[in-house]
Amino acid sequence: MSRVPTISREQARRTALAAQGFADPRPARTTMRHVQRVVDRVGLVQIDSVNVLVRSQYLPFFSRLGPYDRGLLDRARDGGPGSRPPRLVEYWAHEASLVPLPTWPLLAFRMAEAEERAWSRSIAASHPGLVEAVLETVREQGPLTSREVEAHLPHGAARTGEGWGWNWSAVKKALELLFWSGRITSAGRTSSFERRYADPVDVLGPDLVRRRDELAEQDPQEAFAELLHLSLRAHGLGSRRCLADYVRLRGPRVDAGLALLEGRGLVERVQVRGWDQAVWRDPSARAPRRVPGAALLSPFDSLVWQRERTEALWGMRYRLEIYVPAHLRVHGYYVLPFLLDEQLVGRVDLKADRASGRLLVRSVHWEPGVDPVAAGRALEEELTRMAGWLDLTGSTLPNRDRPSSSRSSFRHPLGAEPS
Repeated sequence: MSRVPTISREQARRTALAAQGFADPRPARTTMRHVQRVVDRVGLVQIDSVNVLVRSQYLPFFSRLGPYDRGLLDRARDGGPGSRPPRLVEYWAHEASLVPLPTWPLLAFRMAEAEERAWSRSIAASHPGLVEAVLETVREQGPLTSREVEAHLPHGAARTGEGWGWNWSAVKKALELLFWSGRITSAGRTSSFERRYADPVDVLGPDLVRRRDELAEQDPQEAFAELLHLSLRAHGLGSRRCLADYVRLRGPRVDAGLALLEGRGLVERVQVRGWDQAVWRDPSARAPRRVPGAALLSPFDSLVWQRERTEALWGMRYRLEIYVPAHLRVHGYYVLPFLLDEQLVGRVDLKADRASGRLLVRSVHWEPGVDPVAAGRALEEELTRMAGWLDLTGSTLPNRDRPSSSRSSFRHPLGAEPS
């Protein structure tokens, strides 16, 4: 057996950051080519509807590119004028996610699980005939939002003779069951963030749908291997849990998939000092000598998705506190880790106060040993960029010279904004 090489945690961090696109220079002017570069690096982008700052799917591109036109991502998701196809489509990958079109067929095994796992699966029994009626409506009339689908359906037993008694939530559940099963897909979003449902052939084309159908008839082991390879390229290196979590893979096929990749020379084992886990590395992964720069990270950024990985590589125990009662929160409601020169140096609780046109910094917590003066200057610069990107008035950090070595170095509301 060949000897497993050992690398430092610093090397592992730089490999991870390069794989995620943080070693690439920010462009002076962002184009669709740069957006595509980020997509190629990360492989998929998680969607989240929380809009306290900006919807989360826009943030990973800002973190890596700086200020950019959010309409570029919208066009990548929705397609262009006329018949220009989208570059990304929604599906359940790492939760609800935007994935490149070729990734969608690889998730055929998940579509086959809809009848057993989809949260809306009971709708077929509770509303007989509704799922079929919704499917027919979308195929004939789509793309449609859930409200538009409902408007196309007959209302009440007197008109239908069926006594279905559905309402908006029942129609939405039927749509989500069909979406999970792959019988319909997303044709993008409206300006109010409503998903538009359509026949997959109309959005993705017949070749991808045919590919999905072929994979649905096969053992999903090869698809697992391809998805693990996507995860590995996006990570640079990671533990079994890291690699499986990226696309929410489970079970013995994960180990079999890693063995397949290892047999093909697409993955190699390494040991990372201080990380008590078996680690796999992409043999083609870059390991720069340094990765300078600053970035505010979405709570749903793929760099920090897997919390044990974040703690192992950066020493930050990061948890999302949105669902924690306000009086029990430690760091805030919508807290963005702050990346500075390869280190996660702090946590920033932000809110876009659109009524006043201000970017509110509700609290900042520095990690132990961080110089709050130097880090504060870098944070101010990044906040100024973010405020301009969101068309808000920037805010400077008060008391930045205040010394501290604790995690709770200072908490400061701007504009008396309650946390």
